[in-house]
Amino acid sequence: MDPLTFALLYTLFRLKHFACDFLLQTDWMALTKGKPGKEGYTALFTHTAIHGIGTLLVTVIFAPALWWLGFLDFVVHSVIDRIKGVFTYEKGWTPKDKIFWWTLGADQEAHNFTHFAYMIIIWMHLS
Repeated sequence: MDPLTFALLYTLFRLKHFACDFLLQTDWMALTKGKPGKEGYTALFTHTAIHGIGTLLVTVIFAPALWWLGFLDFVVHSVIDRIKGVFTYEKGWTPKDKIFWWTLGADQEAHNFTHFAYMIIIWMHLS
């Protein structure tokens, strides 16, 4: 994979993440995915299914055989968001709390590193 293609792949993953985490995530998903029980998991899995579909779309453009990265992203994104959501919910952290923003930043970076891992997998597959 040449550097320009790698940069395009990175850009698509960043756009996918922005769209799925900010444009397509509703208040209900964002505020409910850390709650206990069915309500929390329904919001979480609705949100992370959108991410899985986004990753599937990006992946099949470059390496259709790696379609399963969409499912992997669903699982990994679910774990990351659930951990952050539970901590935020249980601690009662809100945007008024500095720690809320730290956990949001850690969450976003975990997703960024996850996408980088997918990029490496795609690159290795194409090499």
